[in-house]
Amino acid sequence: MLDSVHITCPFCGERFEALVDASAGGADYVEDCPVCCRPISLHLRTGEDGGFDRLDADRDE
Repeated sequence: MLDSVHITCPFCGERFEALVDASAGGADYVEDCPVCCRPISLHLRTGEDGGFDRLDADRDE
């Protein structure tokens, strides 16, 4: 199941929508900001029920 999440780019400050799939559990991955194209480290966290909990975005430096 895909969830739609709005995140703020840690570089340019623009908000954008990201689709996340928590069905495989938590994950760490890198995605480029669609506005400034800089790499963002995304940290997908799931809850005890295995569903989406939160998505953290940090600078990938």
